[in-house]
Amino acid sequence: MRNFISSLALIIFAIPAHAEMALVMVEEQGCMWCARWNAEIAPIYPKTTEGKSAPLRRMDVKAPPPDDLTFKTAPHYTPTFILVDNGQEIARIEGYPGEDFFWGLLGVMLKQAQESRLTKG
Repeated sequence: MRNFISSLALIIFAIPAHAEMALVMVEEQGCMWCARWNAEIAPIYPKTTEGKSAPLRRMDVKAPPPDDLTFKTAPHYTPTFILVDNGQEIARIEGYPGEDFFWGLLGVMLKQAQESRLTKG
């Protein structure tokens, strides 16, 4: 049994990891809407289903995008929330529309991304 488990572990670790989704928060110091999101959403985000599906990455609006991310257009407003899959932008929310609207919009974006993944294989 121990050999079976060791063999299974080798097979699992040999399979390339599927690229995960992430939610990139583009922010800047002094942004009152960023501060509001940080107060209302940030503490619970990693504990939610959405946060587990698309972990949060932060980026300053004045910084160039990291090499592993490609956006459709450069973000100009803060906060901007960009859902990426395999480093590619899928959808975005510009601004913080408040807690209720944020969760609803993010839910729609995640659903569309997951449906897209299923149709692509």
